[in-house]
Amino acid sequence: MPEMTDVSIPRHVIFVRYVLFAVIAGVLNLATQELVLRVLPPSLFLSILAGTAVGFIVKYILDKYWIFKDRFEDRASETRKIALYGAFSVVTTIIFWGMEIGFWHLGQTPEAKYIGGALGLAIGNWVKYRLDKHYVFARQA
Repeated sequence: MPEMTDVSIPRHVIFVRYVLFAVIAGVLNLATQELVLRVLPPSLFLSILAGTAVGFIVKYILDKYWIFKDRFEDRASETRKIALYGAFSVVTTIIFWGMEIGFWHLGQTPEAKYIGGALGLAIGNWVKYRLDKHYVFARQA
């Protein structure tokens, strides 16, 4: 894990890391799903569950140490952080799906759906970052 310091990270570095970590977690999610489908066909639900778990764990660890410079305190504190992080991940997913479905209903074309999905991902991740910063990894004074 990286060494923790009190030096703040420039915003543009946080932005690049956050986007990169989302891509890494997404790729690992999909790769895990593919692996599970190859090993245990036709386990669609299990593949989605396994991919989501891997993506979640990877993104949590990367965000914790490389975005928010958060330290492990104790089990209770870490459990609370993971539960909040997970709850906020659900919020991100609802925003994403809502925008994607909403744009589909408005335009009824694949392009409209993907535009809505891209906007939903952007908005959802921005909201998630703000929630994580203020509630999950908030520095205790």
